[in-house]
Formats: sequence, C-alpha cells, structure tokens
Amino acid sequence: MAIVLGKPDVRGLSAAAGALREWQQEGAPMQLHPGDLGWFWRFGGETAASAVRTWSRDGRILAVGLIDGPGLLRMTIAPDARPDEELARQVVADVGDTERDVLTPGKAYVEAPMDAVIQDVLAQEGWVEDEPWTQLRRDLAEPGRRTAGADTGAGLRFEVVGPELAGVRAAVQRAAFDNSTFSEERWHVMAAGELYADARCLVAYDEQGHAVAAVTVWSAGPGRPGLLEPMGVHRDHRGRGYGTAITVAAADALRELGASSAVVATATSNVGGVATYKAAGFKVLAEVRDMRRDA
Repeated sequence: MAIVLGKPDVRGLSAAAGALREWQQEGAPMQLHPGDLGWFWRFGGETAASAVRTWSRDGRILAVGLIDGPGLLRMTIAPDARPDEELARQVVADVGDTERDVLTPGKAYVEAPMDAVIQDVLAQEGWVEDEPWTQLRRDLAEPGRRTAGADTGAGLRFEVVGPELAGVRAAVQRAAFDNSTFSEERWHVMAAGELYADARCLVAYDEQGHAVAAVTVWSAGPGRPGLLEPMGVHRDHRGRGYGTAITVAAADALRELGASSAVVATATSNVGGVATYKAAGFKVLAEVRDMRRDA
C-alpha cells in the first residue's frame, strides 16, 4: 500500500492527536506529544491544523509532524514503524520536495526519534546533526503534595489558571521569554481547543503577591507520560528557586491528571534550565539532536 501524506483540517487534528497519545509509552524515548499540538493551538485551531502533517498507510497514521516555526519539522513515528525504511524514505522525500508543502527551501531542521531508521536516511541525503537537546523525566509513582492554593517550596502559592487569571498567565509568559507573543486572547483560544481538556496552567505567586512563574502541563491520558510545555520564571524574579518550585508543582499537577511521569526537553546549552529540572527531581533521559539541512 502507498504511503499518503495528509494535511488534516481542524476535525482531523483529533486523529493525529489520538495517534500521538497512543504512542506515549513509559520507557520509550521522549517524542512529539499531543501537548505540543495543544500549545500550538494558541494561534487558533485552523492555524494548528495547517501546521500538522501525517503519513499513513492503508488508513493507519504511521507518523505525525508539526511544522513548529519556519524551517522546523518536529515529528515522531509509531513505535512499530520506526524500522520501516519505505516510510522513512517517503517522509524524507516529502520533506525535501518544496511542492509537497512540508518545509520551505533553504536551511531546515527535522526532529525525529533517535531510534528510527529515518535518522540514517536523513544522513544519506546530506542532513547533519545539529546542537544537542537534553530530555528529562520525573517518575510520578509516589504521591505528591497539592498545588492550587498551597504554599509549597520557596514560599510560593500556586493557582490553577482559569479565565480570570488568563491575563496574569500571559504576562508572566512574556516576562519569561523575550520573544514571546503570548496574550490573554491566545490563552482563551488555546483553552477553548479540544486538547486543553487534558491540560492545566499554573501561576506561582511570591509572599508579596507578585506573579513570578508560570507553567502549562499536558496529559496524554492516565498511565502515560505528561509534558511540561512551557515553564518560565519572570525575568525580575530569577535566581530564587522559583523555577524549581513551579516545576515540582507542575509534576504534582500531572500526577493529579493521571500521568505516570513528567517529561521535558531543553537545549543542552541551557545549563540553568537543565539544573532547574534536575533540582525538581527530573533525571536525564538522553541527549538528542535534530538533523539540519544547510541549503
């Protein structure tokens, strides 16, 4: 059967997210998560759908990709299809053909499972390894402490974000990431998306009542790894352990949502970020690299 490149509409996102949810398994390497699609939904359902690509055979989705910004395809492959060379060669061919509407010409990046044959095919086609990323995981098997309304770690109080705190959540995001365009309106768009049903946002307040950190967590369903995406500390309140404290709170929130573990990834060059996650009880899973095309 031929491998078919798909470009789902908003309704089709459910099937892509369902495949991603099914592929999240304990013991497997970290990979594209339904929460990545959920976070992208802040730009609207139609925009999120336009950024998703699927590869299917005989009606079954075998690979899902998210065009996460210009020149970057973040993708994963069904665990049993990762040795499938026909699939790998079709994906690489589609990525390399601008008429297939996956990546634009010029420099580009592909994030794909390190244990899949697509890594070898990309290398054969001239793609090279890019800068390393560190993946981390925290086991959620042991009971944790409550988050919302509780004073835990670094003297912080954590609140679950609803519509009334959307502006606060967005303001912390912009103060944590220099180039962020997140807004109260985009929070409402994201929260109205179907994937946010498995998510939760938290804001941390210090003893003076200042909003100092924020995080969003995404469950993939009971007994599956959940994702932190994103976590940030307000630029005016760094260096006080707030990142570690809200990361612990994020793990607790995922536990309450039924997740078996919490996973996160950050650039290895972000030494402070890696240290923060380790201090919150996360252990390094692996160091991985995107594949890069220079022309």
